[in-house]
Amino acid sequence: MATVVFADLVGSTGIFERLGDETAGRFVTQLTTALSRSFEQHNGRVVKLLGDGLFVTFPRESDAIAACIGILQRLKDTPVYPDGTGNPVQMQMGVESGEVVEIQGDCYGDAVNCAARLADLAGADQILATHRVRDALAPGQQVQLRSIGPMYLRGKSEATEVFRVQWLPERDVDATMMGSSMFRPTAEAQLELTAPGRTLQLGPRGAPVTVGRATTAALSVNDARVSRLHATVEWRGGHFILNDQSSFGTWVYVGGQGAPIVLRRSECYLVGRGTIILGCDRDAESAPQIEFSVTS
Repeated sequence: MATVVFADLVGSTGIFERLGDETAGRFVTQLTTALSRSFEQHNGRVVKLLGDGLFVTFPRESDAIAACIGILQRLKDTPVYPDGTGNPVQMQMGVESGEVVEIQGDCYGDAVNCAARLADLAGADQILATHRVRDALAPGQQVQLRSIGPMYLRGKSEATEVFRVQWLPERDVDATMMGSSMFRPTAEAQLELTAPGRTLQLGPRGAPVTVGRATTAALSVNDARVSRLHATVEWRGGHFILNDQSSFGTWVYVGGQGAPIVLRRSECYLVGRGTIILGCDRDAESAPQIEFSVTS
């Protein structure tokens, strides 16, 4: 058994475009080397560097969570700027526990794949983990993990309950506990999707709804950041499920949460009220967005 962490640099493509391959490569190498030392100080073993990220294993879940929080806190307290100006470095992390097989220094297994998927889903400055990680923590650490509900990770046939680590105290007010209610299927529900100039309603027995830039989409959104077929929404297993199929991803804000669920060729449940942002975060200029509301 081991705990696996994938930690990825956010926006590395933009850094290489601005600085050029040689300068950016040198910067990323220096950064990942420094992060390696931080992980090792928490009993982590760096399995390998992944260009703009790291793959690390830990003997205990508590060490992994503490290491991830420590790195994000360090980057917040002492921001690192790739080119001296602009936006500081941000990381996105995924954590999972399970059986890991080591072959010639590399590690394989379902926990490895799951941690990598969670890192892909995480937003900037976010740490995502599963219920297996949470259940292994002491009560003092468990309270830092807030459920964002069951999600379908790529390659998984069943939903995985995903937790976000609340490492910034001021974000606690935005957190909502959604997981327990979302696991209970609802026999009857209605979903309303509202984009500028158009509103759609979907019931349990309705056909899946397509969202995208194409004029043939059930909910057409004309914006260059939106893929022709960006996402679908369907009723499955007693829930409305949003499935991202886009090039640039989908950001989902549920209720009063300040941090989004970031989808990249993956799925999430829609519950309550919230906002779906297509192709970018909501802070982007004129971000294409859809309001959703689920009632039962």
